[in-house]
Amino acid sequence: MIQGTRKHKLLYLLKILFEETDDKQGLTMPQIIERLAEEGIDAERKAIYRDLAALEECGFEIEKLRTSPVQYSLFNRPFDEGELTLLVDAVQTSRFLTERRSKSLVDSVKSLGSKRQREKLSHDLSIEGRIKMQNESVFYNLDAIRQALAARRKITFKYSKYDARKKKVPKRDGRIYEATPVKLTYTNDCYYLVTFSDKYQDFAVYRVDRMLRINVSDKPATRNEQVANFDLSEYGTQAFGMFLGDPVSATLRFDEGMMDEIIDRFGTGIEVRQGDDGRLSIRVVVPDEGPFFGWLATWGDRVVIESPAELRAKYREHMRICLAEYE
Repeated sequence: MIQGTRKHKLLYLLKILFEETDDKQGLTMPQIIERLAEEGIDAERKAIYRDLAALEECGFEIEKLRTSPVQYSLFNRPFDEGELTLLVDAVQTSRFLTERRSKSLVDSVKSLGSKRQREKLSHDLSIEGRIKMQNESVFYNLDAIRQALAARRKITFKYSKYDARKKKVPKRDGRIYEATPVKLTYTNDCYYLVTFSDKYQDFAVYRVDRMLRINVSDKPATRNEQVANFDLSEYGTQAFGMFLGDPVSATLRFDEGMMDEIIDRFGTGIEVRQGDDGRLSIRVVVPDEGPFFGWLATWGDRVVIESPAELRAKYREHMRICLAEYE
C-alpha cells in the first residue's frame, strides 16, 4: 500500500461506489479490489468487507445485487435516475439560462449520478431550438434583489426594452427607478419582481432580465398595510403570466371538451358547474386585457365570458379593433 493512503481507503471505496454503482449496476469484489489498486491501495477481501460494514454503520445503504457473481452497490443516492432526468430536462428547457450556464448546470446535475446514469442522460436528452438568454445578468440581478429583500431595503434600477436593432436600451431616457421589492416570482420561463412605488402608492411588476444596474439602497423598504397584505393570487397573475391589468372576477362558460385546457390554465382548485344547456362554467379572477384576451381568442366560441357585462364589452371592443386590421 502506498504510504498515506491507508487512512483514505474508506473514502476511495465510497468514491468508487458512488461513481460506478447504482440500483441497476454494481461491482464485484474483484472489480472493487482492482479499482482500489488503480488508486494505489492494496486491499484484501476481508478488509473490504469490514469497510463496507463500516459504511453501512455510517448510514450508507450498501446492497448486494442478485447477480452471479455478487455485485455490491450504493443505493441511497441523492437522486434516482428519473429525478435526474427531470432536473436535467428542467435546466435544458429553461429560457432564462444562457447556453453556457445551462451546460454547466447540466454537468453539475449529472455529476450526482453514477457513470452509467451520466452516460444514459447524455444519450437520452436532446432538446433543440429553445430560445435562450444571451447574457447572465439575471443571476446578478436575482442576487441583488434577494439581498434587498433580506435586508428590507429599497432598490434602484433602470428598466430596458429592445430597439429596432435588437439592442437593449434603457426606457424613459435612462430614468432611475426606486421601489420596494415585494415578491420575487417565476412564471412562464421568466423571473418577475413585484414592487411597491411610494410615488404612485401602487404595485408594479418588472421582468428581472430587463432590469439594469440594480443597487440595494440605504433606504428602508416601505412597510404599510398594502405591502403587508399583498397576495399575488388576487392580481390574477398566476394563470396569465405577470401581466397585471385590472383584476376582474369573471364567469367563463365552455364546452366539456375544453376541460383539459381549463385545468392546465387555472388548476384543479376551481369549482366547475354545469348549466341547463350542458355547458360548464367557472368563476375565476383574470386580468381585464392582454394575455387573457389572447387566450380567449385562441379558443373562439368554445370559451366565452358570461359575466360581467363590462368585461364582455371590453373583449368585444378588443376583437373589433383586431378585425379592423384585416378589413
